[in-house]
Order: sequence, then C-alpha cells, then structure tokens
Amino acid sequence: MSSGGAEPFGRSPAWRRLEDSVQRIAADRGAWRERALAAEERIGELESALRDVSAGRLDPVALAERSRDLEAENRVLDDRVARARETVERIMARLQFTQEEP
Repeated sequence: MSSGGAEPFGRSPAWRRLEDSVQRIAADRGAWRERALAAEERIGELESALRDVSAGRLDPVALAERSRDLEAENRVLDDRVARARETVERIMARLQFTQEEP
C-alpha cells in the first residue's frame, strides 16, 4: 500500500460513480426487459385479434362501438371517483376540525 493519503480503491469517488452507473444500467435493463415482455404480449394479443377479424369471428365496427361505450363509461366512473374523493376530503377536514376543538 502506498502512503500518499489516497483512498482505498473501493471508497474512491470514481469507484462510487462506477458502482452507481452499473446499478442504474442494471435497473434500466430490468425496466427495458419488462417493457419488451409487455410489448411481446401485446403483439400476441393484436395478432390474435387480427386473425379473428380476418376470419370473420370479430366485427370491427362492433368492437369500435364497444370501445366508445367503454370509454364513455370510464369517463362517468372517473367523474364519480373525483366527486367521491372531494366528499372524503371534506369529511376528513371536518373530522380534523372537530378533533382540534377543545
């Protein structure tokens, strides 16, 4: 070992930066792998749907209508959830107020 006041190899700033970089790369790799698997699954679903439409087992017009219906229903449900959240927040504010009163 040299005695020039140098930090041990594993504690140097450069080593820590390298370790951080490797950890980020490993995390990114995991995220990309998950995205790739999800994309492959979605491709399989789309290929299956395309085969069903091509074979006449699915009506694309009916699918489009169903999709519009579901989107409209989703908007209604989103509005209901937002109103429920507001109600809960008002109730929580009242409870907090009553707890703070002497």
